[in-house]
Parts: sequence; C-alpha cells; structure tokens
Amino acid sequence: MDLFSRSWAALRTAVAELPDEDFAQPSGCAGWLVRDLACHLIIDAQDVLITLVTPADTEPTRDSVTYWNVADTPPTGDDPLDALIVRLAAAYEEPRLLKFHLDDLGAAAGRAAELADPALRVSTQDMVLTAGDYLSAYVLEWTLHHLDLVAHLPNAPGPPTEGLARTREMLEQIAGTAFPASFSDKDALLVGTGRRAPTSAEKAELGELAARLPFVLG
Repeated sequence: MDLFSRSWAALRTAVAELPDEDFAQPSGCAGWLVRDLACHLIIDAQDVLITLVTPADTEPTRDSVTYWNVADTPPTGDDPLDALIVRLAAAYEEPRLLKFHLDDLGAAAGRAAELADPALRVSTQDMVLTAGDYLSAYVLEWTLHHLDLVAHLPNAPGPPTEGLARTREMLEQIAGTAFPASFSDKDALLVGTGRRAPTSAEKAELGELAARLPFVLG
C-alpha cells in the first residue's frame, strides 16, 4: 500500500508540473493526447474512492495479479469509453482545470488509500479483493500510465524505480514467465504490454515469448 501511495504521488506530481503545451502532445495510449490521459486519471481516482467504500462480505475472488485481464487485441482509441474520455477532456478547455480536478480527487484517493484497512474486503467490477490487493494492483495502473504520460515528453520525470520493478514482477506473473534479464524494467513493460515493438535483437532474446506478445491488460 505504501508503494501505491508513492507511485500515485509521483504520477500526480508529474502531471501537475507539465507546462500547458504538453497537454496537447500525444500520450502512450492509442488515440489519446496527454490531456485525455490526465482525464482518465481523474476517473481512476474516482474508481479508487468508490471501491474503497464498497465493502464486500464474501471471500476474495481475485488478488493483485488476477485482478488484471489480458485482452486479445491492443486498444485503438475507438472504444466508446475511450472516445468519451476524449470528449470529457476537451470539455475542460484549460489544462489548469484538469490539473485542479486531478489534484483534488487524486489527493482524496491517496488519503483514502492510506486510511484503508489492508484486510478489508472490497468489491469492484463483480470482483472481491482485499483493499491491500486492490491497491497493489493499482501500482501497475499508475506505473504504466506514468510511462504513457512521458512517452513523448523527454523532460518529464518517469515513474519510481520501485514501481517499475513491482509492475514488471506482476506482468511476469501474468505472463507466467520472466522477461530476459538484459531487459530493463521499463523496456520489459513497454515491450511486454505492446507500448513499443521489440527490436530484432530483443525478439531473439525473447525467444518463444515474442509470439505471445503483447499482453494487453485491462
């Protein structure tokens, strides 16, 4: 849960420090600009707040790794919900309004996470998890979206190293195998989730795993 807080704080800080012109740059998410990704993070913060106040009285059905589903195809940005995010982001008109809303809701989600009992069982998307596992799953969400945020912004700070390491660990558990040790955590995540194509040398190192890529998480 501490890693949730550090990863989330780093992502929110990165957004808060972006100059206005960066919000019109592409993000690492197909079909989304940086402003669209920032809007999605506001929705994520709402989801965290809703889930942490939605207790369940049954046994957990998922953990921090099995929370994630692997889709058959990468997103294109044409999904109705993805398109809705674009319209919502445009409605803010000014980056400062996006920053304000993310800071407001994001800080509340962060405080709720710090106050949550890790053993509390919560419900979301027809799943039951402990609050600790739910928040651990979101380390992957924050880390991958932090990589998406800075994909075309070389001067923006990236995600914390410990978040990269934990997210790689979760991705390897989802994949059921490890990525080559020569891959940095960042490269393992970018290649493993289809955020960039592997080079010829990386394909050779990946071996049979290359045919299973990408792991599109949702």
